[in-house]
Amino acid sequence: MRIFIKLQKLEFERQVLDALVSALKEAFGTEATVQEMPTDHDNHEVDGIIMIKTPKKTLRVVVEVKKEVYPRDLRNAVHQLRRVMDSTGDRHETIGLLASSVLSPGAKQELKEENIASFELGGSLYLNHDGWFINIEKPSDRTKKNVQGIELFTEARESVIHALLKNSREWLTGAELAEKAKTSPYTCSLVLNELTKREWVESIGGGPSKRRMLNQPDKLLDAWAEQWSLRQEKKSKWYTFVENPDKILVHLAKRLEHFNLKYPWAFTGAAAGNIYAPLLTSTEGAEIIVPPGYAEMFANELGLKSVNKGANVTIIEREPASLLYRQSCSDLPIFIASPYILYLDLLDGRGRNKELAEHIRKRLEKLWQRK
Repeated sequence: MRIFIKLQKLEFERQVLDALVSALKEAFGTEATVQEMPTDHDNHEVDGIIMIKTPKKTLRVVVEVKKEVYPRDLRNAVHQLRRVMDSTGDRHETIGLLASSVLSPGAKQELKEENIASFELGGSLYLNHDGWFINIEKPSDRTKKNVQGIELFTEARESVIHALLKNSREWLTGAELAEKAKTSPYTCSLVLNELTKREWVESIGGGPSKRRMLNQPDKLLDAWAEQWSLRQEKKSKWYTFVENPDKILVHLAKRLEHFNLKYPWAFTGAAAGNIYAPLLTSTEGAEIIVPPGYAEMFANELGLKSVNKGANVTIIEREPASLLYRQSCSDLPIFIASPYILYLDLLDGRGRNKELAEHIRKRLEKLWQRK
């Protein structure tokens, strides 16, 4: 079994190193010769050494290969690279590079700060050394496998993410978190174990009384935002006549107050975001989240007309995580999505949405600081 595992590891390293050499050759073109140097795997000192030669200079690239990258692994890898780099004859012409199947944005940024080059198996490459600068960003398939192991942002797991952000910097048992997320303790355990590996969650105690606290809400929200942009959602377009487009929420609220809907719903987007954190002088159109399969029923109850053009109402069908922590509005008989969902939805870049998203983010950061 150990021999099989070792062979698998060497096969993965070979795959990554071959892809890295190809990427470097493509990046430098005919200006340089890129050549992999033989290494001795038995000493475990380094996974690979690549020489980049130009008429003016030669750069030695010391490569460490990782399948999965956690923060603690990142630190260990950087330490290992620096130790090998320091042992080389010409330290100035040597640079370290961490290669992996997928690197998170946070990992890439930390490597840049440490002046360590990085490579993703998908083709992304970053190298900055003494006048040589390469920064190639290629999309990687994060939907099949999350960079840190399990896929975090799916249905019930998103409810756990949402609950952790809402209760960030609070110590919670698994049972307490499951109640707040309205999901199973098993799902909570999966998410918490993953976030603990990322060092975004702290733990105290053990057994059923073990408590955990989200200590990096900013990183978790950034990771959710990155995945949010890749979502494929079922949206439908509708129209309702309203004399003043800025008052569309008031118009819809008057209709909604006559119904006692038996399912959850919430306004999101610019109009709702401007209620939570006023910033924009005017907003037009409304976006409403409903559970999957309820769009037509909701539209019929409000008397909306299905249209292809000229829509002023968008209905989005989503799983429960997006309707978790919806808030009632003091001035109108409506619900608006939680500030986390508002923030994520406003990152779409339409109009002044990004500006409003940043405004909401600052308010959320103040909430985290108070806890």
